[in-house]
Amino acid sequence: MKFFKNKIYGLLIAALVFAGCNEDSFLTEINPNANNVSLFFSSENDYNSALTTVYGALQFQAISGRNLISEFALGDEGGTTAFARLAIQFKQLTYNDADEAIVNKWNELYIGISRANQVIKSIEIEDDALFTRFDKNEIEAQARFLRAFFYFQLVHTYGGGVLRTDIIQNQEDLDKGFSSIQEITDAVITPDLEYAMANLPKKWEGDDIGRITWGAAASLLGKSYLYNKNWPMAADMLGRVVNDPDATYQLTADIADNFTHFNEFNSESILEVNYSFDLSPGVGGTNVDDTPGGPGAESSGLATTLGKQGNGGFNQVLTSYYINELMEADEVDETNPINDGNVKSKRMNSSIATRDGDGLWYLEDPAEITPAFNFAGISAYPKKHSNWYHLAAEPAQARSGINFRHIRFADVLLLYAEAILENSGDFTTAINLIDRVRARAGVVTLQQYMDDNAGQFPQLHISEQVTGAPRPLVTPSVETVMTHLRLVERPTELCYEGHRWKDLVRWGIVRQVFEDQRAQEIWRIDNFNQGAMIRGTAPLDLNIAPRIDYEDALRNYQSKIHDYWPIPNPERQTNDEL
Repeated sequence: MKFFKNKIYGLLIAALVFAGCNEDSFLTEINPNANNVSLFFSSENDYNSALTTVYGALQFQAISGRNLISEFALGDEGGTTAFARLAIQFKQLTYNDADEAIVNKWNELYIGISRANQVIKSIEIEDDALFTRFDKNEIEAQARFLRAFFYFQLVHTYGGGVLRTDIIQNQEDLDKGFSSIQEITDAVITPDLEYAMANLPKKWEGDDIGRITWGAAASLLGKSYLYNKNWPMAADMLGRVVNDPDATYQLTADIADNFTHFNEFNSESILEVNYSFDLSPGVGGTNVDDTPGGPGAESSGLATTLGKQGNGGFNQVLTSYYINELMEADEVDETNPINDGNVKSKRMNSSIATRDGDGLWYLEDPAEITPAFNFAGISAYPKKHSNWYHLAAEPAQARSGINFRHIRFADVLLLYAEAILENSGDFTTAINLIDRVRARAGVVTLQQYMDDNAGQFPQLHISEQVTGAPRPLVTPSVETVMTHLRLVERPTELCYEGHRWKDLVRWGIVRQVFEDQRAQEIWRIDNFNQGAMIRGTAPLDLNIAPRIDYEDALRNYQSKIHDYWPIPNPERQTNDEL
């Protein structure tokens, strides 16, 4: 079976294998009602089948699919409307511990952790001679990376979790207390990723392309160090990926290759989740993995949930005015051949749709889709993860084959720049790393701005529309470059990829962001009512009253309550130690 090219993920292991009995074996007969996973594993193929189910957990909708909408609505990258069932309560910070997204993500991450534990605990005591195609350590390393990834997502979503590294046998195993981010990082995430780095190749070939690599382990370990403010180790680990002598990872020539089903598993891809348009036809895209009575969909429901209403989508998240203005501030470098005559940057046109964007959107001219920009104060729509580039509408049954990229090289470059700023204060090197990302986007680099402005660059996060003045120029320093990284480069490059809320929380600037965006929101409402904002007024092209996205968020936000999601109510009800 082709491991990744056919995008097939196996079903959950049937671990209950019944042993025959006779008079001699009766007293030692294995209880057929016990969850004895060891009975399943008798060959290398069994371990690979089990490992495939661990990879399969990546496809769950709260990990890589439609439920990510709830996270996109948090912070400053996504706006929404009252009918957006998966998003509005997260925009307003009125969700609770029984919310679908909160319950599903916890459950799905623990399914992945449980599957990984089954492989890890069983293979640790297995005879090396059983393995011929793969090294035993390679299989364990993939399972341990995936366990570390699931735990990383868990602790930085919920502020910790229940530490489980063994196979659950009974109720007593289920009842465990809550462990902190640091405790789980020290116990599982760091050692698992170190093991994965030591036992995985830099590349896989043929049908194995898409398996976990050394680079994925090093990238996630560096990111984990950064999140835990271990600046020296973060800089060292991320630098190993960026400065790899084999240049294993490179930015793609076209940024759009990271958000479509073309050119998958490309040079920029470090951790990518497989989906398919074609496998399991007729199964709804949200029915991933083990669907009772039939196969999983092998497809994603994210495109339909994010895509444009009227073209088969539901517009659960809209582009925030902040992201819209950042994209408009992405000044095109007319000397960069990447732009190929575009008026707007390639980064903008692959990320959001505006009325005056280059190219087509769902095979039409955006300016001609009249209803699109006359509803709910919409100035722009997200494009990432939707099928706007090759279809007139989202596929039926919420089926999309666009892979989801959890880690790509552009993200690592920006994380490395941040680690260097925090560790050594070398803002010159940080600028060079940021400019690698900007140059690929086809926009003016910070160095070009400095060459043209006596060594200064503009504060691109400041709204010209609100201030009524050109963006102020600043001299490069650790503080100004860090501000640019936080408020311009990461949101512009990585919007709608699942990073933004975690970034704002770890930087401790959630309230600052809400205050800034609410102040701009009030200005827009006041000026629209006075007739100052009309059709054709750049950069936000509104002819319907501006959307209100931050009033409730700012009023409701409390760091201790909202930085991390609550433990789901069903987990509290079934785990007596919580």
